[in-house]
Amino acid sequence: MFALEVRDHIMIGHSLPSEVFGPAQGLHGATFTVDAAFYTEDIDEHGLVVDIGLASQALSEVLEPLRYKNLDDVPEFAGTFTTTEFLCRHIFDGMAERIRSGSVGDQGRVKKVRIMLHESHVARAWFEGDI
Repeated sequence: MFALEVRDHIMIGHSLPSEVFGPAQGLHGATFTVDAAFYTEDIDEHGLVVDIGLASQALSEVLEPLRYKNLDDVPEFAGTFTTTEFLCRHIFDGMAERIRSGSVGDQGRVKKVRIMLHESHVARAWFEGDI
């Protein structure tokens, strides 16, 4: 299987109001490095998995509504713990929608996507699924 990965980042604020989160219960900021990996069985006639520029643009578009936001104030996240894992799935869903619409120039070849969020140099989470 072939893969291509693009990277971006977001800065957010949020709280995780449950004792299980210890000091992260209170409002705090986070800067996430976000990797999106696209998997195909084969490369196209130009030797590509996906167009890097289009993939980068799609990831940026998915992240834009989150940039510099307090996620506690985002209505669609009300009542949700906006953990790193949750955000991985949220970003995956946005990317899957764009892939299905042809936004990354894959001609339907992308079979799987992995979204990885790096919380720090020692912690990361990801969600991967079929398209």
